[in-house]
Amino acid sequence: MLFKTLINHPADWMQGSGPHSEIVMTSRVRLARNLRGFPFPGYSQEHQRLELVQLARPCVDALPEMKDGYSEDYAKLSKTRKQVMVERHLVSREHAARANGCAVAVDRKQNLSIMINEEDHFRIQGIRPGLNLRSAWQLVDKVDTELEGALPYAYDEKLGYLTACPTNLGTGMRASVMLHLPALALTDQINPVIKAVGKIGLAVRGLYGEGTEALGNLFQISNQHTLGEKEGEIISQIEKVIERVINSETNARQKLVEDNPNMLQDQVGRAYAILRHAHILASKEALNLLSLLRLGADLDLISNCDRSLLDMLLLEIQPAHLQLRAGKDLSPEERDLRRAEITRTRLHSLAGPSNVSNNQPPPEAPTSDLPDE
Repeated sequence: MLFKTLINHPADWMQGSGPHSEIVMTSRVRLARNLRGFPFPGYSQEHQRLELVQLARPCVDALPEMKDGYSEDYAKLSKTRKQVMVERHLVSREHAARANGCAVAVDRKQNLSIMINEEDHFRIQGIRPGLNLRSAWQLVDKVDTELEGALPYAYDEKLGYLTACPTNLGTGMRASVMLHLPALALTDQINPVIKAVGKIGLAVRGLYGEGTEALGNLFQISNQHTLGEKEGEIISQIEKVIERVINSETNARQKLVEDNPNMLQDQVGRAYAILRHAHILASKEALNLLSLLRLGADLDLISNCDRSLLDMLLLEIQPAHLQLRAGKDLSPEERDLRRAEITRTRLHSLAGPSNVSNNQPPPEAPTSDLPDE
């Protein structure tokens, strides 16, 4: 598959609807694996990384799951193309910053990606729409078993799978969920929720993982430790926490509708107006406004709005996607202009927001302070 073909087709998780998809955008499970006889990528020389790629890549490309998929050596990928894959959460920011001795493989539906020579020799990642961690786990577990049968994994009977970072020892598994939490943000409840999640040993990160900002009210929640824990236990723990966060966001949305409908309608209406008519849109502003528009669609303030349209737009307006579409590097100012143009075009047929509740009484006619004639 050509890179252009891969990118022109939306991933299953971008347009699919999974459990609790109005709040949980994606579920992702990632496995860290290494091979015996090779130093970890961060401690290896270029010729050792190249040797590992030559050994491992044919095994990865031969996986049944990778039939008609995309596979490429990083030395042949432009900076923009690598960044596009970061924006699609197919590779990490750290992996995209590398070149020789690195490679990536992605299945045609973009449910599965395998990074070669990231922090570990392999990062096997499965991604599914909605709260669907077990489905993502089944996908990567199957692929992991197939690779382990073909390659000499670094495994210790006591410690489990050996990894570059000690926190990944054991199962080598990271399970994470991407949540859209605009109502908790609007009601100033997001910080207490984040602190509560952190106290029970889970990590809360921004849109692109560790060290990134929660743009568009998007938050990633994941496990931090893997040693001494089984995969099913990790997933069950995260699912319980996510269900509580979902309840908190659901209650916050209901509270906004019942207690502050005017503020809610104002926020959604302003977002709609700016996105429909702006000629300059910075990335951060656009993501935050689309978050409010998505909230409006979920609460039926924006009628006949396909949520997948907004989710695809969240990707299309990212810097690398804009540059790939333009076929050239763009200055920040040029990106802001193109972002606004694409947004106006995509939303041109979208009707404006309606009242929060059709049961709201009409406003009383204003009284006049003028004396009777």
